[in-house]
Amino acid sequence: MTARGEDKSRVARHYESAGYVVLDQNWRVRGGELDLVVAKDDEIVFCEVKTRSSDRFGSGLEAVDSCKQRFLRRTAMSWLDTHDRRGRLRFDVATVSGPSIEIVEAAF
Repeated sequence: MTARGEDKSRVARHYESAGYVVLDQNWRVRGGELDLVVAKDDEIVFCEVKTRSSDRFGSGLEAVDSCKQRFLRRTAMSWLDTHDRRGRLRFDVATVSGPSIEIVEAAF
């Protein structure tokens, strides 16, 4: 099993290969963390990365419940304020399971 940080880097490389620029990885603010922030054109994408060895306890997407979504939105607003960035926003969820990466765009 790979370490979670390695999984985030794999997802970052996936976005880069699709033409995105990685703006931040593991960005922390008091009370929150963003796994990955990428941008392409005028769109900023906040991606929550979930590592799964199986779907036994649910998928990565299912793990991002309404409470986690609110938390991510608040943290993203802090990131935007700190970086003085504006644009269209999107929240993705990436699930890493072994060698496979599945990204659900605009997950919430």
